[in-house]
Amino acid sequence: MWLLRFLAAQLFLAFIVTALPSNAGRSSSTTTVSIVKKYGYPIEEHQVQTSDGYLLTMHRIPYSKNTGDNGHRPVMFLMHGLLCSSSDWVLSGPTNGLAFILSDAGYDVWMGNARGNTYSRKHADKSPLFQPFWNFEWHDIGIYDLPAMMDYVLYHTGEDQLQYVGHSQGTTSFFVLNSMIKRFRSRIRSAHLLAPVAWMGHMESPLAKVAGPLFGQPNTLIELFGSAEFMPNTRAMELMGSLLCRDAAISQVICTNVLFLMGGWNSPYLNASMIPDIMATTPAGCSINQMFHYLQEYNSGHFRQFDYGSTRNKKEYGSKTPPDYDVAGIDVPIYLYYSDNDYFASLIDVDKLRMTLDEKTLKRAYRLPEVKWNHLDFLWGLNIKEILYDRVLEDIQNA
Repeated sequence: MWLLRFLAAQLFLAFIVTALPSNAGRSSSTTTVSIVKKYGYPIEEHQVQTSDGYLLTMHRIPYSKNTGDNGHRPVMFLMHGLLCSSSDWVLSGPTNGLAFILSDAGYDVWMGNARGNTYSRKHADKSPLFQPFWNFEWHDIGIYDLPAMMDYVLYHTGEDQLQYVGHSQGTTSFFVLNSMIKRFRSRIRSAHLLAPVAWMGHMESPLAKVAGPLFGQPNTLIELFGSAEFMPNTRAMELMGSLLCRDAAISQVICTNVLFLMGGWNSPYLNASMIPDIMATTPAGCSINQMFHYLQEYNSGHFRQFDYGSTRNKKEYGSKTPPDYDVAGIDVPIYLYYSDNDYFASLIDVDKLRMTLDEKTLKRAYRLPEVKWNHLDFLWGLNIKEILYDRVLEDIQNA
C-alpha cells in the first residue's frame, strides 16, 4: 500500500511541476519576512558569509509586539530541517509558531537558513546555476554554516551563550558541529532537539526503502548525480499549494499523502488548513548530496561522515571507511523530543542516541504520548503548543 501511495504522490508532483510555470523563486506573500510582518512582529534580515564562501540569510524577531523593546533578552537560535527554511517556525502564526511563542516569552529569536535553501542561494564566487555550488552536504552545514551563523549572532548581540532548537536535519548538523568543533560547548547553554536524527538504520521512510539500496552506497550513480540541486522552491510549487491543496480542492487528499510520505502516515494532527502554506514554502531546496548522506546512514547503520568509497576515503580520512561522529563526547546539555510515528527518527535509533549520549549531557528524553505524532507534526501539528511547545519552553527556561 505504501508503494502505491508513493508512486501516486510522485506522479502527481511530476505532473504539477511540468504543467505549471517553473520560474524559480517565492512570492513576497510567503516569505518569512512577510509572514512575521503580517502578524505585527518586528523582523530583521542578517547575512553572514561562511569560511568557504556561502552567503547565508538569517531572520530575527528581536522582541515581541506584545512587550515592545523592553531591554535585554536571552538569545534563541532555531535551525530548520531537510528541505526546509526559517519559514517553518512562523507558518503556524503567533498561537502555535515556535518563533512567536519564544518571542512572547522574552527571547531574542534568530532563525538560521542552511546553504542552498530559498534564502541562502548565494556564494562569493559560485553560481547556483552550476554544479560546484551544490558540492556540499549536511556535514558542511554542521562545520561551516552553524559556526558562522552562531558566531555572528553572539557577536551582534554581545551575548556569551545562546540556546539552540533544531528539527530533523537541524539536529543532525548540531551533532556534527559539537562532534567536530569543541569550542562551541561553552557557547551553547542548552540544545532542544525535535525529532532527533543521528543513527538511521531503522528508518521507516518508503523513500529510504526505495532509494537506499541504490543511492546509499558509493557507486557511479552517486558521482554522476551528486552535487546537484534537489527540489528547489519554485513558483509552480507555490501555485500547487494555493490552488490544488486548499480546503475546497478534491486534490487535497493527494497533498496530504505527499506530507504523510515525508513524515509518517495517518497522523490525525495534520492541520489541513495549513497545507497550502506548507506546500508553498516547502520544499525549500537542498543539495542531493544531503539525501545521499542520509541514505548512507540508513544502509550502514552508522552515524559517520560521507562515504566516498575506500580509495577516496583513504585520501580524505586516512582510512578505508569514514570516521564515526563522536556523539558520546558531546557535553552540551541536551533535551530530546521524539515520537512513535516518525519515519525518520525511529524509536530504536533514538534509543541508540539516548544510550550513546553521556548521562550528564542528556537532561531529558521526552517521548510524546501521542502515538500517531509524526516527523512534520513537530512543526505544524494541531495543538502543538499544548502537546509539545509548552514543555520545550519550560525546559528552555529551566536549563
